[in-house]
Amino acid sequence: MVARLPSLNGLRAFESAARHMSFTQAAQELNVTQTAISHQIRRLEAELGVSLFLRLKDGLALTEAGQAYLPGIRSAFHELRYSTEQLFATRDNTVLTISTLVSVASKWLLPRLPAFQQAFPDIDVRVSAATDLVDFRQGGIDAAIRYGRGDWKGLRADWLMSDEIFPVCSPALLEGGKALQTPADLANHTMLQVSGMTAADWNTWLSAADQPAKLAKGSRLTFDLAMMAVQAAVDGQGVCIGRSTYVDDDLRAGRLVAPFALRLKDDLGFYLVTPHETANSKKIVALRTWLLAQCQSGETFV
Repeated sequence: MVARLPSLNGLRAFESAARHMSFTQAAQELNVTQTAISHQIRRLEAELGVSLFLRLKDGLALTEAGQAYLPGIRSAFHELRYSTEQLFATRDNTVLTISTLVSVASKWLLPRLPAFQQAFPDIDVRVSAATDLVDFRQGGIDAAIRYGRGDWKGLRADWLMSDEIFPVCSPALLEGGKALQTPADLANHTMLQVSGMTAADWNTWLSAADQPAKLAKGSRLTFDLAMMAVQAAVDGQGVCIGRSTYVDDDLRAGRLVAPFALRLKDDLGFYLVTPHETANSKKIVALRTWLLAQCQSGETFV
């Protein structure tokens, strides 16, 4: 007679809790509550008719039964993860769908993609520009370039580069009657900025430049997308508080200039974000290797 398999959720909870020796860390890993982990393990123990953990005052310990049971369960989950990884690695292996912010796609990624395609001609690249975090399980996305601290739960995040914050403007703006010799001269210009998480960039930069608070309340134009603010600066509509990711190409091409030397390094950075299950698939390794090489060789975000 074949023994009935116990609950898969209970087995996952047991394997994770035994690996961390913590119900709390297992709950964080599996994205459930600590109470749910405790209940799942108690149900598993009831199904098996044995105790798997000793609940001690200073933490957890495995019982003899738990110690005997763990190696087989750990091996089974390792095989499941490996088989799943292989499945994703072979399914649609030539199609690589990358999600990123609209401005990153247009101002940094797209101009460089021909080099990636030349290096990896067998990979069919598709770019999805979006502002929201993607659901890798349902969205058909293989990898994402995201901005933050790299602490996206349940995902692998490889740091690419940080950003620098500084004002930029059209060269023609410097030739007009409103000079930009010192930061104080910004009072005579419209300041261009981007809403959202970078909305405080002007205030931060002006404070670092020892400018009075009233200057930060001057005439402004606010845009939803960085690429719109940058284009407005190129068109001479004002001075944009730029981020190196979005303005470096325009600076190199002479469409923009940086009137002041002060640049602020941002605490946040750009990351390549991928699911752990597919992080080592051939096409994602190719993308990660190429991106890191671009950053290290000087074709960087900064």
